[in-house]
Amino acid sequence: MITSNQFGPKGWTPELLGSLHNKTYVITGANSGAGFEATRILLGKGASVVMLNRNQQKSVAAINTLQQEFGAEAKVKFVHMDLAALDSVRNAATTLLATVSNIDALICNGAIAQVAKQEHTVDGFESQLGVNHFGHFLLCGLLFERIESSQGRIVVVGSNAYKMGKKTIQFDDLNFDHKYTAWDAYAQSKLAQMMFAFELQKRIEKAEKAVKVYVCHPGASRTNLLKDTASTFNKALWAVLSRFIAQSAEKGAWPEVMCATQAGLEPQRIYGPTKRAQTVGPVGECPLDEVVLDETLATKLWSVSEDKTSFTWAF
Repeated sequence: MITSNQFGPKGWTPELLGSLHNKTYVITGANSGAGFEATRILLGKGASVVMLNRNQQKSVAAINTLQQEFGAEAKVKFVHMDLAALDSVRNAATTLLATVSNIDALICNGAIAQVAKQEHTVDGFESQLGVNHFGHFLLCGLLFERIESSQGRIVVVGSNAYKMGKKTIQFDDLNFDHKYTAWDAYAQSKLAQMMFAFELQKRIEKAEKAVKVYVCHPGASRTNLLKDTASTFNKALWAVLSRFIAQSAEKGAWPEVMCATQAGLEPQRIYGPTKRAQTVGPVGECPLDEVVLDETLATKLWSVSEDKTSFTWAF
């Protein structure tokens, strides 16, 4: 049980950030919501940010907004990437490796949630598992050497949904073909993401690689995460509830910025809002459900993920 916050009663806030000049951060899904707010915070401290987004029009608009705030010289750019298409992930990684000399942190922020009816990616995966886990699994692998040469970090933005749903990986029915529910499929995708992160931590330590991996969650934040995917009922319900139980998208970005920058964080932890069942409040270490540390499930998931993405890690 966690009894105190290592950052004090206010928790971690961007006030603790120093200068980030000469630092480069890569963020998936950064044209709105927490990813956009993380970009704002990092730019405000002098960092360079590369946004990996699916929608070019929204990305251009986001960059224009940021340049209005920070000036035309703001060090932010956009590389097209659709996490739902593995070839798009490969192309984006190729572009990044050709144009970005160092990656101080890759922030795996992009996600979809509560997809009302079963959908599949172009590669045949259930859409939430494909976008949230398989796309990021491949991206992390393709960029790993550049991150390591920068002695950088990988930040996986999870969700407390990982300890809900079925609390397992359905290896015999990854796509929920037998019985699809939006919640169970989403919960599985976030559990998979976080299992991957903790397994990667262990493999990095064993291989003595110079990369840190941290896991966080945004709590309940007012973002557009459900806008394009959830059922009409769930969108309407969240529109009402979020006014009373959710925090701003900016505060939802604090955990991922902290994990990308803060010294002294520990492995096998999850960081995020710590109050009201970890939905809002001061950012710090949160309770971790042991299901996410199941070594048997994690090892099998790693093998399945390598097979599904046709990518084999070197360690």
